[in-house]
Amino acid sequence: MDFEVTILGSNAAIPTLSRGTTSQFVQCKQRHILIDCGEGTQLQLRKFQIKYQRINIILISHLHGDHVFGLPGLISTMQLMGRTQGVTIYGPTGIKKLLKTQLEAGGGYFQFTIDFIELEPNSSGLIFEDKCIEIINFPLKHRIPTHGYRIKEKPALRKLVKDKFDLTGVSASYIKKLTQGENIIDNRGIEVKSDEVTLPPAKTRAYAFCSDTAYTESILPYIQGVDLLYHESTFLDNEADRASETFHSTAKQAATIALKAGAKKLVLGHFSSRYKEINQFKLEAKEIFQNVEIPSDGDVFVIS
Repeated sequence: MDFEVTILGSNAAIPTLSRGTTSQFVQCKQRHILIDCGEGTQLQLRKFQIKYQRINIILISHLHGDHVFGLPGLISTMQLMGRTQGVTIYGPTGIKKLLKTQLEAGGGYFQFTIDFIELEPNSSGLIFEDKCIEIINFPLKHRIPTHGYRIKEKPALRKLVKDKFDLTGVSASYIKKLTQGENIIDNRGIEVKSDEVTLPPAKTRAYAFCSDTAYTESILPYIQGVDLLYHESTFLDNEADRASETFHSTAKQAATIALKAGAKKLVLGHFSSRYKEINQFKLEAKEIFQNVEIPSDGDVFVIS
């Protein structure tokens, strides 16, 4: 399907033997994207047999250590392995200084091009696009500037129905316009409507990543109708006050966002290490939103 999300780390703040801190790998239309890079991310990439040298876009939500401490190590390993392809890192203001300071303090330097795109606090909008995908950022509600991201396919061309097209007798030079949804009139005056000889393209798919955030409905316009939504759920409902104090969310709050956004599936994560049994997160979320998943590190979610 060429649109899938691999959970590399699903724990909050502190890694455990079974769960790393936040990081995800997204493959979409042969674009290879890393979202957040908690401690030990490069080990998780190796463990789950992901070719990290393919990564060409890195999205950092915020500068708390459990989302970024793995980045210097990953970049250093890329250099040691002889990487020459450039990479673009998107993140809050300060991400460039953080990475350069650590590498330069150890005598390291960038052997390949790294483009830093620093995002202003509370900013939102298109930050990347090519012919196949687009990525937007949007502000989350946390203790420091924090960004969510949505990765979405661009609409494909309509699919030509060759038998119907051949019956029109018009030149093949018009196929491009017809598959782009345009109606045509050829030089003999023959009119052909696009929807008469083509089929609609496959629907576009979208994934939204909502990192550390308190409950806020301000994100709904950016994630409306996504096929897969990741939303942090650091606490259970009996710790709702603690969640509010620390600008985090509960499982029920994440489920409420999924419901109001019309998301098709919800993946929870960023579980506090105080919880030894996390199935309760799913049970609480399902009271509000049915299609909920509790991931283990290494789980792959195919977006269809």
